[in-house]
Amino acid sequence: MTVPLGDARGLARALLENAGLPPGHAETTARAITLADAWGIGSHGLFRLPYYLDRMASGGHPPDAALKVRRDTGPLVLLDGGGGLGHWQVAAAAATAAERSARYGVAAVAVADSGHCGALGVYALEIARKGQVGLLLSNGPAALPPWGGDRALLSTSPIAAGIPLSPRPAVVDLALSAVARGKVGAKARAGEPIPEGWALDREGRPTTDPREALAGMLAPLGGAKGFALAFMVEALTGGLVGPHLSTEVADPFAPERNAFPQRIAHLVLALDPSWGDPGDGAATRRRLAALADSVVEAGGRVPGTGRPAPGDLGDDTPIEVDRGVLDDLRARAERLGLDVDGADGEKGPV
Repeated sequence: MTVPLGDARGLARALLENAGLPPGHAETTARAITLADAWGIGSHGLFRLPYYLDRMASGGHPPDAALKVRRDTGPLVLLDGGGGLGHWQVAAAAATAAERSARYGVAAVAVADSGHCGALGVYALEIARKGQVGLLLSNGPAALPPWGGDRALLSTSPIAAGIPLSPRPAVVDLALSAVARGKVGAKARAGEPIPEGWALDREGRPTTDPREALAGMLAPLGGAKGFALAFMVEALTGGLVGPHLSTEVADPFAPERNAFPQRIAHLVLALDPSWGDPGDGAATRRRLAALADSVVEAGGRVPGTGRPAPGDLGDDTPIEVDRGVLDDLRARAERLGLDVDGADGEKGPV
């Protein structure tokens, strides 16, 4: 169903604050969640909020978690998320990476012991909007088997990049599984089958049952090549940053694991595009623009440029939200005595 963006964001913010998340963190998280919905990535939008709230209530995501600096050498920063929600933590890491790369030419900011952060492209866009090139990697619960293997070892290994272009940055955002796990979760919630080729059951047999898929494995994107890329992401996140490999990360779709911290690893890399340009970066900008222009001239579309930028979205902008998800969130808010007028598709305060 359709709901105004401002109402959806307000509902998310109110529920997160009620769960104990500080107002600033709740606002950042709500904006990241609803931007994913505005981009049509419902698997990483409000659909995820009930799972976050349940994990916060059970202790899996401490709402009062603080982001602590474990190491800071200037261009290299290691942060500890204390098991908290990942959205506001990765947003902070991305802001730091953009600032440090502008100063040093390159920066790597890692967040250890964090939680799911939604769509990585949200943060890649912010880095690119600041004139820097961004690359983000995360791990998560094991869902991918090794090529030719029979058990899940790697996460969907999401990866995103933001490239500064004018008038709108390019954003690449994808999982290295055949499909994002959240899309399987959304199908399970809706009671709908998944397409063939998305997943395998626990025995390694192809399945179209989303619940069997969640308990089993997802197919890697591009076969052996996709697995190799997913292995690289796991090595750079769970291996390099930690503290958990994907086989130890708590599954958000398994309620019996809600009290366990996920301890996901995020790695944010940023590069000043003028770093390799002896001038002021003008030559680099011209080459990037020429690359983008060549894609359009060939009849293609530059990745991510068709999505609305946050500045193009007003509170009245309609976004699509699954009715079952919205009904769940509204019922939670009503039980808590929160004002949810307007979160049912009608305009009004939240």
